[in-house]
Order: sequence, then structure tokens, then C-alpha cells
Amino acid sequence: MKLTIPYTPKTADYFPRLPAHVAIIMDGNGRWAKRHRLAIAKGHRAGTENLREIIRHTSNLGIGSLSLYAFSTENWSRPPEEVAALMQLILDFFASEIDELDAKNVRILILGDKEQLPEAQRETLLHAEERTARNTGLRLNIAINYGGRAELVKAAREIATLAASGHLSPGQISESTIAEHLYTAGQPDVDLLIRTSGELRLSNFLLYQCAYAEFLFPKKLWPDFSVQDYDEALMTFATRNRRYGGR
Repeated sequence: MKLTIPYTPKTADYFPRLPAHVAIIMDGNGRWAKRHRLAIAKGHRAGTENLREIIRHTSNLGIGSLSLYAFSTENWSRPPEEVAALMQLILDFFASEIDELDAKNVRILILGDKEQLPEAQRETLLHAEERTARNTGLRLNIAINYGGRAELVKAAREIATLAASGHLSPGQISESTIAEHLYTAGQPDVDLLIRTSGELRLSNFLLYQCAYAEFLFPKKLWPDFSVQDYDEALMTFATRNRRYGGR
């Protein structure tokens, strides 16, 4: 009988270089559920269980920002029972995790339009942001009711309002001006984007912030994506030659 040796997560000094900002599209929960002949909601819950370990490990490594694609503006078109399950997971996740996240000095930021969410979810997210607002550790960005194009429209409107009121001239608008009006204002651009399940799409996620990100598309479905897989992705990133358009 083959014995499985538990994996020991790597520490920061193991990696030649770590990204300052990791983004993850947590794809494959539904397919994982079908593969195991379970309801779709069970797949999403399994994905949430896996997420806990990834967040802990990211914090322990000292990575500055972790952005997670939890619920897009397009996800409202999914079957009502699936949407309801995802909304419930928001409540369950913060009920079980907020104490540990706060204790580990994690600062939570919600990317997306919270006003369009049901009241219970909106209040839960606002409370999580307020409770952790002074924390100085990992910036945990959770994209809920988020779309990259909608984020750019929001930024354009804010900048146009400043210009129309005379507080900003068109000639003063720069890349940094746009960045200051994104949900991720004050954070570095994405260095590494991981999308599980083998799909090769951004799906409207952090379009501006991913301009020079390194992309990895592991074939594992999200509930099966382990800390060991994550460490392997981080090591792959460390070996990439990032030229930013140069030689």
C-alpha cells in the first residue's frame, strides 16, 4: 500500500522571488460537483473549504495582495438555486473566517458593486471591510458582483466628474489617475494570475490590473487545487523572465 506523505507548505525564503499581487479565478466548482455526482452547491462549498488554506498560506508567505474572483456581474444569469447557494456561502464564509482573518492582520476589500447585493450580504461585506480597515497585513480583495469593464466605466465616470467640475484638466489624466479610481487603488498591479480548470480566459477580471501579469492555467479544478499546487505556481512565476515590453 502506497503511503501519502503530507505536504509541507514552503516558506518565503524557499522562493527566489514572490509576486506582490496574486489574482485567482477559482474555476471548476460546478464540474467538480458533477464529477463527484453532487449538487452544484456542494462543489461551491468544497471550493470555499479549499480557499481557506490558500488564504492562510498567502498570508504566511508575506504576499501583499490576493484577489479572488468570487461572483461576477454575469453570474446573476445562473440558475436561481445556484445563485442562492453562492449568496449563502458569502454569509457562511465570513461568519466562520472573519475572526481568524482579523487576528492574522488581513485587510478585506470587496471589489464590485455592493449596492446591488441582498441586504444581508451587503451588510456582512461592509462589516468585514470596516472591521479590518486598519489591518496592515495581506490585502484580501474579494470580487463580488464584479466586472472588469464595469470597473473601468466607474473610473471613467469619476474622472469625468472631476474634469467637469474643474478639479482636473484632461491633460492631467494619466495611467496613475485611472489606477487611483479602480477598486484596487493603492495596490500594485497583478503579477501572477492563476485560473484553475484549464480554461484560457480572463472572463472580465481585473482587465486593467493584469496588463503585465504572468498567466498560469493549471488543469486542476478549484476544489482540487492544493497548497502544493499553489507553491508550484509560485515557483513557476519565480522562473519567468518579465521584460515589460523590453528585451
